[in-house]
Amino acid sequence: MSNTLGSAPFSKAVVRAMRKLYPESLADKSWDNTGLLLEAPFDPLRRQMNSVLLTVDLTRAVADEAIERKDSVVIAYHPIIFRGLKALTLADTQQRSLLRLAAEGISVYSPHTALDSAPGGINDWLADIVTGQPATVPDHIEAESNAGETGGEEDGFPFEAHPDPFKGKRPTYLLAHHPSTASLHENADLKLNAVEHSREPIKAFDSETHPGAGQGRVVRFKEKQSLSSLIDRIGRGVGNPKGFPIAIPQDKRLEDISIQSVGICAGSGGSLLTPLQDVDLLFTGELSHHEALGAIERGQVVVALFHSNTERGFLHSVLKLQLQEEVAKEWEALRKEEGQQANGQDEDLAEAWDDGYVNIEVSERDRDPYGILIAKTDL
Repeated sequence: MSNTLGSAPFSKAVVRAMRKLYPESLADKSWDNTGLLLEAPFDPLRRQMNSVLLTVDLTRAVADEAIERKDSVVIAYHPIIFRGLKALTLADTQQRSLLRLAAEGISVYSPHTALDSAPGGINDWLADIVTGQPATVPDHIEAESNAGETGGEEDGFPFEAHPDPFKGKRPTYLLAHHPSTASLHENADLKLNAVEHSREPIKAFDSETHPGAGQGRVVRFKEKQSLSSLIDRIGRGVGNPKGFPIAIPQDKRLEDISIQSVGICAGSGGSLLTPLQDVDLLFTGELSHHEALGAIERGQVVVALFHSNTERGFLHSVLKLQLQEEVAKEWEALRKEEGQQANGQDEDLAEAWDDGYVNIEVSERDRDPYGILIAKTDL
């Protein structure tokens, strides 16, 4: 058995693929922590599957899922290691997950703001949604939605129901979480990027080194769009959630508002979107109370899906398919570059290099910590 310590051969292919798709140079290194955050030692006698689990947050439940599935790598959009660590102990719940994954030989990679800023990344995906058109409606007909709805039939909203925790009382509310991966259908009811518009980053990178890259996006429509139609597109594009917060100016009615421009930022958009004075709609995961108040006082509309609900659908609709193709290419290249030589020197590695299987999946247990309590009388 070899005494050489290193990461799993397949894990190297996954890291190479992520760095090609979403270069780490696009991340905001002034505060963010991206890249290979946990490089688990490879034990040929306890080899994991050639598989990757995609998640927004690396929670204990997701770590359990990766261990059960025997994945080689977890790609966690949010960095589980964010600030400097002085110790790694089982007392800290997040560190406990990292230690368990390392013991199983599972590595962790985080792309975070690199994925935000890249052309075709999360913010462009959100821009595609707001500029989409329901596929069930002809292009020349403006999609209409009721002011109190977010699109789709009520019976079509998938949600997980839990009874009221107070024993002996009849449940008054049901808890609805944002649709899980299992209920997403890759925006099947929305023709993405169908409405004529222009778009640009809010804070652009150097156009010569990274054309089209930058933080956030601003969409400007050629023709004004009704707010109702945009709500319908957003609801369809992110999987028809049961509801999400919206803030409008106090002297306006939702059905009377038209939108010419949209500022977009996945996750927490306060610092990036608040300075935008010339857009009609701020579309993000969350704004603070005072940021939202300031926006509606300026006559702007705010749509907030809850932080990670602006991010999770991208993993299923875009990243999974991209990685399946790119990791397969990188794994084949690595097997040709290093596999043949390693096979001749170390018998324990032969099985790992001979395995051409590649599989990318999205976590079924990852979800935003917030759900929405819905009164049963409204169902």
